[in-house]
Amino acid sequence: MSIETAIETAIDQVTDKAKTYLPQKDIEFLIRAYEFAREAHEGQIRKSGQPYIIHPIAVAGILIDLQMDAVTVAAAFLHDVVEDTEVTSEQIAENFGQEVANLVEGVTKLGRIKLKSKAQQQAENHRKMFLAMAKDLRVVMIKLADRLHNMRTLKYLPEPKQRQISDETLEIFAPLAHRLGIASIKWEMEDTGLRYINPQQYYRIVNLMKKKRAEREKYIHGVIDLLQERLKELSITSEISGRPKHIYSIYRKMVKQNKEFNEIYDLLAVRIIVDDIRDCYAALGIVHTLWKPMPGRFKDYIAMPKANMYQSLHTTVIGPNGEPLEVQIRTAEMHRIAEYGIAAHWAYKEGQNISEEATFETKLSWFREILEWQQEARDAQEFMESLKMDLFADLVFVFTPKGDVIELPKGSVPLDFAYRIHSEVGNRTIGSKVNGKIVPLDHQLKTGDIIEILTSKHSYGPSRDWLKITKSTQARSKIKQWFKREKREENVMKGREMVEAELKRNSFEPKEIMTAENLLEVANKFNFQGEEDMFAAVGYGGITGAQIATRLTDKLRKEREDMMPNTAEIRTDAPRKRPDNGVSVRGIDNLLIRFSRCCNPVPGDDIVGFITRGRGVSVHRGDCPNLQSCSEDDQARLISVEWDADMKHEFNVDIEVTGHDRSGLLNEVLATVADMKTNITAVSGKTDKNRVAKINMTIAIQNLDHLHKVVERIKKIRDVYSVRRVLNT
Repeated sequence: MSIETAIETAIDQVTDKAKTYLPQKDIEFLIRAYEFAREAHEGQIRKSGQPYIIHPIAVAGILIDLQMDAVTVAAAFLHDVVEDTEVTSEQIAENFGQEVANLVEGVTKLGRIKLKSKAQQQAENHRKMFLAMAKDLRVVMIKLADRLHNMRTLKYLPEPKQRQISDETLEIFAPLAHRLGIASIKWEMEDTGLRYINPQQYYRIVNLMKKKRAEREKYIHGVIDLLQERLKELSITSEISGRPKHIYSIYRKMVKQNKEFNEIYDLLAVRIIVDDIRDCYAALGIVHTLWKPMPGRFKDYIAMPKANMYQSLHTTVIGPNGEPLEVQIRTAEMHRIAEYGIAAHWAYKEGQNISEEATFETKLSWFREILEWQQEARDAQEFMESLKMDLFADLVFVFTPKGDVIELPKGSVPLDFAYRIHSEVGNRTIGSKVNGKIVPLDHQLKTGDIIEILTSKHSYGPSRDWLKITKSTQARSKIKQWFKREKREENVMKGREMVEAELKRNSFEPKEIMTAENLLEVANKFNFQGEEDMFAAVGYGGITGAQIATRLTDKLRKEREDMMPNTAEIRTDAPRKRPDNGVSVRGIDNLLIRFSRCCNPVPGDDIVGFITRGRGVSVHRGDCPNLQSCSEDDQARLISVEWDADMKHEFNVDIEVTGHDRSGLLNEVLATVADMKTNITAVSGKTDKNRVAKINMTIAIQNLDHLHKVVERIKKIRDVYSVRRVLNT
């Protein structure tokens, strides 16, 4: 099949699916968006070698599978044109309307802003996405579909990039899909991410599942036949199926519960879909009549839905042959929401009335509240860390004395509960009761606890220690606000003292540094109204004294560095060769040369020099992540270096050997390295809960060829999964 034919087939499949739920005028609108995107991306190629337009088509297809509205799908076709082509947001708005342009802008990365590092750039991109989501949650639907297709095509990227993207997906995007209730995207992201981050465990679980597939399918069919017979006797219409268990879910349970594959309870599972809620509980009665329920394994998410709108009955019973069997029971509407999450809202928005719209907004109010609490974060990385804690943390569900359900991050204490009720309740807290018993304020809450907060009008307000024991960002934010408002003078004094102490710790004289001009300049950099606001923020914990001290001393530190000899200006006509290191630095004489510990370069590696201030030249591997993430100013300090052909030194290299834990594995690895006439300067090993052994060694090698020979010999040892060179970044 030619590329042109493949593209036409792909767009036809997408539009055919769209026709099943969208009117003809919307289909024409989508085709127009596709044609605009195809023209804009003309000539662009993806890493796979395919035309770039294949990606927007795939992203739009994922959203159509979720039955998203036409505006979102059109934005999916166009989501990369502003970032990757000459097309502007204004042109998008002119051709497709402001709503589409806003969605495209929300997904577009901050490519035009120069930031210090890739980590900061990435954090800023995520922050922008989340803030855009607060205005329109369809932004994240496009972003999730975009990330899902990128995960599907990871095989075309180098291994470090595969691991980096998979880490980020498991850390941010899969939990986000979970909190928004989009199970169909969440599971695929998690399974694909595991395949690239821990391929040994992924394929081990896949193989173990394959071995018992026939036996498992026979068991499930027997269970389904029996359930259908009993439900039919009660005239309950049902649809029953085996529920596939996802690989990542099994992996997480093996790790968290320290269990082997055959000890996981819910490998065998069925799902019952019935017409209404009454039939859900009737079906539950039949299941518990047929088989004995396991204690503590019943969950009623119909009476108490999850935050992501998920509803279902879960129970685990001792099924036929004495094997644990998990059963999920829900209505067809609940199943649709479980699969599509918030996407179900847009898929059926046309038929919704005002009360349904209001209910939807209420269910998602938690997200906008979380974003409001993050506004005090001083930088994007702090914002993302706080957001991960609240948005992606495991949850506990506790009750007020009146029976209202309150959802909190796992590990929360009574103070988190108090501030969730109201800031004044939190500020006046003097004690708490859990299930009728007085407990300390740092008592960790569990699901099902009934919490009562003891308050007093005569309370002196929060203690600074509360910032250390509270778990939720909301509680910490409100405590900081109280200190900011109530104790300004004390905060200013304390903040000044903290900055002075930090300066003294770094051998600076505070009086020299803390001039009115310098303080005002730094306050402006951090967007404070003046130095008092800045010191107050340090005092109540809004920013650290170290951050202020670093900015205050920027100029002085640069002046001191400039007074040092400029090593780059000491030149000679011939390369200077130092007999003790084996590296030539062309054009620089009489200079200290040292090898960077972050990447441990060895002869044969591509290398580059980095001119440090006062410590000569540090030699890095050409692909060292630390060099790739350095700023533009630092890029100017890179110079050419080369290995000395006559050099006869040994170099330390860190390697990591991963394999199945068994008796004698470490001894075999050490003996193999010794047989290669290679010295081992350090060795350590550990085994995780899944019996995967990791052996870290530092070996002395002569060049890259020597290293490759050692690695290949180790790979031949039985039960060794992989051998890799380790970067100390």
